[in-house]
Amino acid sequence: MEGYFKDKQIVRQLEKSKGGYFFLIINSETVEQLTRKKQTRLICRLDGKISFQCGLNHYGDGNFFIIISSKNMKAINKNDGDLIYFEISEDPNPLGAEIPETVQILLEQDAVLKEKFDLLTDGKKRSILFQVNKIKDIDKQVIKTIGLINNPNMGRPKKL
Repeated sequence: MEGYFKDKQIVRQLEKSKGGYFFLIINSETVEQLTRKKQTRLICRLDGKISFQCGLNHYGDGNFFIIISSKNMKAINKNDGDLIYFEISEDPNPLGAEIPETVQILLEQDAVLKEKFDLLTDGKKRSILFQVNKIKDIDKQVIKTIGLINNPNMGRPKKL
């Protein structure tokens, strides 16, 4: 399988002032083997128990890291400093996020909206999909989707 990597590593945690995230280092040699290099979306499997979609973040020394949420750490009963077995593979979905059925239908029915959506960066698209996925009411999903695609910065705090 292309873009597949398996290893074990001590999980670390960033300082609280830097976000406090748990993370695993992915070395630059591994990243260079991925189809889209550092922009490849991944599926990470931890201790053979849970899987989640993720992306690569710059570590600052030429290597990269993936973030593990506190929720996922609890699910595998691990803490900072524990050994974790992990597998990463390339996510077949280049966005790294599921497109809600409401959004899919909306994009199929509205060519102008689809064109605007297609012009957005993958990160903006992901952000829209995550926000819409949180909404249960279909009518509200439609309104939010249209609003976010027409104004992708909607709902973001303004920089001072």
